[in-house]
Amino acid sequence: MNVSVFHSVSQSSLLCGVSSFLLCYPRTQDPSTMPLLKLPAIDDATRSFAEKVFASEVKDEGGRHEISPFDVDDICPISQHEMFAHMIHLETQSTPTERRRKKRFFGLKTISLSVPQTETSSTKLSLIDEYISSSPTYQTVPDFQRVQITGDYASGVTVEDFEMVCKGLYRALCIREKYMQKSFQRFPKTPSKYLRNIDGEAWVANENFYPVFTPPMKKGEDPFRTDNLPENLGYQLKMKDGVVYVYPNEEAASKDEPKPLPYPNLDRFLDDMNFLLALIAQGPVKTYTHRRLKFLSSKFQVHQMLNEMDELKELKNNPHRDFYNCRKVDTHIHAAACMNQKHLLRFIKKSYQIDADRVVYSSKEKNLTLKELFAKLKMHPYDLTVDSLDVHAGRQTFQRFDKFNDKYNPVGASELRDLYLKTDNYINGEYFATIIKEVGADLVEAKYQHAEPRLSIYGRSPEEWSKLSTWFVQNRVYCPNMTWMIQVPRIYDVFRSKNFLPHFGKMLENIFMPVFEATINPQAHPDLSVFLKHITGFDSVDDESKHSGHMFSSKSPKPQEWTMEKNPSYTYYTYYMYANIMVLNSLRKERGMNTFLFRPHCGEAGALTHLMTAFMTADNISHGLNLKKSPVLQYLFFLAQIPIAMSPLSNNSLFLEYARNPFLDFLQKGLMISLSTDDPMQFHFTKEKARFLGNNYLEEGPAGNDIRRTNVAQIRMAYRYETWCYELNLIAEGIKSGE
Repeated sequence: MNVSVFHSVSQSSLLCGVSSFLLCYPRTQDPSTMPLLKLPAIDDATRSFAEKVFASEVKDEGGRHEISPFDVDDICPISQHEMFAHMIHLETQSTPTERRRKKRFFGLKTISLSVPQTETSSTKLSLIDEYISSSPTYQTVPDFQRVQITGDYASGVTVEDFEMVCKGLYRALCIREKYMQKSFQRFPKTPSKYLRNIDGEAWVANENFYPVFTPPMKKGEDPFRTDNLPENLGYQLKMKDGVVYVYPNEEAASKDEPKPLPYPNLDRFLDDMNFLLALIAQGPVKTYTHRRLKFLSSKFQVHQMLNEMDELKELKNNPHRDFYNCRKVDTHIHAAACMNQKHLLRFIKKSYQIDADRVVYSSKEKNLTLKELFAKLKMHPYDLTVDSLDVHAGRQTFQRFDKFNDKYNPVGASELRDLYLKTDNYINGEYFATIIKEVGADLVEAKYQHAEPRLSIYGRSPEEWSKLSTWFVQNRVYCPNMTWMIQVPRIYDVFRSKNFLPHFGKMLENIFMPVFEATINPQAHPDLSVFLKHITGFDSVDDESKHSGHMFSSKSPKPQEWTMEKNPSYTYYTYYMYANIMVLNSLRKERGMNTFLFRPHCGEAGALTHLMTAFMTADNISHGLNLKKSPVLQYLFFLAQIPIAMSPLSNNSLFLEYARNPFLDFLQKGLMISLSTDDPMQFHFTKEKARFLGNNYLEEGPAGNDIRRTNVAQIRMAYRYETWCYELNLIAEGIKSGE
């Protein structure tokens, strides 16, 4: 029987030096020293190839129709006969030792599924049958039909390529693990156990690398309390090359002797980035990952066909839980559009009835009452409808991010946006705070719904943090069903063109320096210190389809040297945001404060290098649509189980039609995805903690699932976990068999 594999565009002329580098995979260290992980420096051939790929991607990122270096062409099969002929040709050129190693590969039957043992320290992996019989976890999993592939093992690529692919994927996972642990962001236990198994080292649970979140407020506790803020440490701060450095005192600052925190290494970051660029553009890696993703999709369909009734039976036997009363968290929602259209319209009319004669707006000519403001706009709130409010995104906004942003202006009037949807205005954001508190009240009433609205810090002025935190505290914008995110729009070019900023470094300083100051001396910044307790992470937002044409490299200007009006690239923004968050998290963890996750908008449009950079730096992302264009990145996101908050309704009005959205495809393959609203005002017409998910929610697989709380079938959890382990084990076996 002929088995087809898929052929991608050849780049052999550039890859000859890359393959040898990928084979030189690293040996990692003990998890306790992972932030200092040593990986071999990349060679000139790899760096040159990566730069060519990056330059090509930047040049063509606006609407490419031909096959990119990252795509796999689905209509180019190579028959098994051709593949076998290729292997025979290579066989005649190999040494006796290589031939023996290949024979071991060809004699390899189906790889048995091995899963990590449950102990906190182990170098072993257990066969699935042993694990099921000995694990207390699997006693709660009903019997179900598993999909098993038997016969001679074939990866779809040659022996040499399979070994190279496994080692490349292994190194890529090591890179992500390193950057997540350095910044106190999350890397799953399961792949970490497999990586240590490959190294022949014991995996040791180390909670020192975990992020720190502010615990939920206890009943009667004041969320705005300031009498227990930590004392001043007296540290000094200085920004160097776009990164904040922390010094124990003035003398150390004068000698440039910073505290021993994990400061970023730009050269190492660029080497790791170039490695990933080379990896995701390699033909054999694309072929292998494409086939594995196809297999994952097909395997899920078979699993569903065989076990859907058993899963449904589990759910029916689960008392008091269904879709409506299990916890749901909207992890991607913008505060300025967190209400639906009807809610905003109702509030505008109500405010006019109550405050018609109140001075609410300051124009260049004079201060205006609410009644005078509407008269100036030549309208009356009584006549407004959802249609005339015109905040709903439709087909006219497709591929038009500029028109989409205009939808934040009710009735097309920026004055109403400033009055109702801004935190800094004549009435100190009172209306906006009231709307958000009403949305929060709806969440509390619904009981099982939670949200993480995003508020903006632009980096135009260092006073932004003080104003935003004062708004938050004075208006007491707290809801037990809400936590908050900070979004940073990538609009340096706008500020520079208006001469608001001298250089990009000043923007970074305005964004991060106030947070460092409040961390060192909370008592001098009480409002900001309280506000930061309710912040979970940072986001990077703007239209990804806009590209600067800049390739981030060691030759790129330092932030203080970036004085041009052109916007830096997405990768440039991402690196400096990650670098400062990494240092900030180390300082805050040292003080026992909550840390922050980096959770950017990524992969909605633009170059695939956005997703590659996020793989290195982001705890999780929003959108991720462009993963469908790169099988390698998609497979890596699966292996690392990087969370992706997807918004099909939002995408339908901006970048991708609903029917073409990859949400269902990603779900079938087993990527970690969630549904999010993005902007309910524009896209919607209608309106996590241990006690919500169970005490073992940090565990992976069925061990971490409490069906009584999550309403997710244990059969589904077991299937997902075993499938994940199988793919990771495949990489481990590929490396070990090639040694």
